[in-house]
Amino acid sequence: MASPPSQDDAEMLALRALGFLAAEPERLEPFLATTGLGPATLRAAAGDPGFLAAVLDHVGGSDSLLLEFAANAGVNPEAVARARERLGGPPAGDFA
Repeated sequence: MASPPSQDDAEMLALRALGFLAAEPERLEPFLATTGLGPATLRAAAGDPGFLAAVLDHVGGSDSLLLEFAANAGVNPEAVARARERLGGPPAGDFA
């Protein structure tokens, strides 16, 4: 089993996931609809570990999105789940 990421590493992975979502409107719009945030408020929210956990929840909530992000980021999908746990504890539902 891989070691848990540091807080900084988990935050960096979540920020990479946010960038991944933001790169394509069809990926970003469902996330914005779920969070209730707008494009203008994303930057401020990105400093909050709870928000970053929500980013990873969103990515991990869809197998296809999770696999696409993991491949894009060059990480194992389980690394996303470990980063999510570091940022906000275990998710409420099934994840990765």
